[in-house]
Amino acid sequence: MLQTINPHAAAIDVGSERLHVAVVNQAVQVFDTFTDSLHALRNYLLRAGVTTVAMEATGVYWLPVYEVLEAAGLEVCVVNGAHVKSLPGRKSDMQDCQWLAQLHRHGLLRGGFVPPHDIRRLRDYQRLRQDHIRMGSAHIQHMQKALDRMNLKIHEVLSDLTGLSGLRLIQAILQGVRAPHLLLECCDVQLVTRKRAALLKAFKGNWQAEHLFALRQAYEGWQFYQQQIAACDREISAVLAELAASAPPGDAPVGDAPTKRLQHNAPQIADLHKLLLRITGGQDLGALPALSDYSVLQLLSEVGTDMTRWPTVKHFTAWLGLAPSSRRSGKRRRREKRFRNPAGQIFCVVARSLARSKHLALGGFYRRLRAMHGAQLANIATARKVAVLFYNTLRYGLAYVEQGLQNYEVAYRQQCLRRLQRNARQFGLILLPATNANA
Repeated sequence: MLQTINPHAAAIDVGSERLHVAVVNQAVQVFDTFTDSLHALRNYLLRAGVTTVAMEATGVYWLPVYEVLEAAGLEVCVVNGAHVKSLPGRKSDMQDCQWLAQLHRHGLLRGGFVPPHDIRRLRDYQRLRQDHIRMGSAHIQHMQKALDRMNLKIHEVLSDLTGLSGLRLIQAILQGVRAPHLLLECCDVQLVTRKRAALLKAFKGNWQAEHLFALRQAYEGWQFYQQQIAACDREISAVLAELAASAPPGDAPVGDAPTKRLQHNAPQIADLHKLLLRITGGQDLGALPALSDYSVLQLLSEVGTDMTRWPTVKHFTAWLGLAPSSRRSGKRRRREKRFRNPAGQIFCVVARSLARSKHLALGGFYRRLRAMHGAQLANIATARKVAVLFYNTLRYGLAYVEQGLQNYEVAYRQQCLRRLQRNARQFGLILLPATNANA
């Protein structure tokens, strides 16, 4: 007999229209998913003396149920459906909730990470903003397509069609300007100095009405999503102000913003660096390699600031999907691919910037692994190192000190020499410098 760990346990099989609820030693109850029914579900569980509830993370349907039960003071265990396998031949919603209840009663379920309410608010705004960025980028492609149909090679001469010069050119074209020398006046002076001949060639094309109409619609669609992004920035700024106000008082240092290059889609939030410093208790995550204020905001919206939810840094990197996984049975052992969640994907994105770094130690680490194992493995390994620095900074307050590329290469050379000497001793050989060997 298995030991009972949670005697007052229940489980819910979550669907889009029905909720099947199983309390241990009671009949299964079925509720619909309207708000009044969620309140009735909460009251039913409280009357039954339930203290902990397990449910699978099914799409977004579990979120309203989770919020109602969380507000009632119940402990909610959200599990991955892939980790809970039903018995063969007994797959139904009715039996699923009973099976979950039995597993939860004996403590055989492991709940996933669910950030607190304030972080979930920030995450919803941030993910919505990312959706607007993706949809806005589609309209940029539509603008490029319309220009190509008119044989205007503007986006091949300009590095950014949505930059200052690019937007001025599109606005002038939509206003009826066709002369190349007039369109040239819309460009930046430095751009004209370097690419005058190429620009004049790019401004000659076929001004067809249907493609001008497509260009106008694409430009207006892009402008619409820029307005939506600005609205999200205002809401994110308000949530950050609330988080900063609720942060515990302390002598949090307020430093200057790091001098890292801003991304095109960086949020327009006043004093963003100071707000992030206040929320993290004075830990300057922007000082870590490859992390800017924008990427720190994205990561905090996914994982929050409480790193104690993961016992060790290995638990954290495994949860991100940046650590290798293995399956072993007897003498057979094979690797298993981990799923990288949104936070792990953000670490992979920021780690790619280290490939172009000239003075950072992690840049040398990335390029060394890329030469031996390829870009994908190097990116994941470097992202894991950045995640370790992120975890240690937030949990233990460790300050990062950049050692520099030169020191990293010297340390790696010494490591290689020690490995060669150890291998030489195993074969009874002596490793000598090249000068002594020639002598």
